[in-house]
Amino acid sequence: MESDSYITIKTFSEGIYKEKGSRFIAFAYPVSSQEEIKPIIDKIRKEHHEARHHCYAYMIGHQRLIWRVNDEEPSGTAGRPILGQINSFGLTNILIVVSRYFGGTLLGVSRLINAYRTAAAAAIKNCEIIERTLQEYYEITYPYISMNSVMKILKEEAMVQYDQSFDIECCIKVNFRASAREIILKRLSRIEGLKYRYLATH
Repeated sequence: MESDSYITIKTFSEGIYKEKGSRFIAFAYPVSSQEEIKPIIDKIRKEHHEARHHCYAYMIGHQRLIWRVNDEEPSGTAGRPILGQINSFGLTNILIVVSRYFGGTLLGVSRLINAYRTAAAAAIKNCEIIERTLQEYYEITYPYISMNSVMKILKEEAMVQYDQSFDIECCIKVNFRASAREIILKRLSRIEGLKYRYLATH
């Protein structure tokens, strides 16, 4: 069975590394989609406009299939080392941006690689690393007379309920662990008049 858990960071954190006058400040963010990336990078560029370079790497998705690296330094000296640290810790749903304040001395390829790698590692080590489970989100509609049957399944399967409206026809939104999908949907489908609609997975 495919795993429905993944390792990520709980909150934002920073790390710093200094080399020959240059400062490498790493910013680690928990993210869940590629749409979140650009606004974060734009914010860092604005807040640290005096930094010469802003290099980054990210990994998204519980299968760790969506990723990208970006170098403003010589190719392979920044984005790849940052991604290497993400991989080293087995993380996903994470963006790390490293801003470099140039100290006046050229470092060379090997020192650049080490600086970006070390700064990224420092940011990760300052994070709280957590394990999350992949959740599936559904909208469920059912007749009011089926309320007790639905609530029984919600409780027994430890489903999370939110955004609800109760009338002659009831509508609720729920989420549950992805690995429980088959069992839960089979139980719900036995309730007369109940319909469910898939919303998202994350």
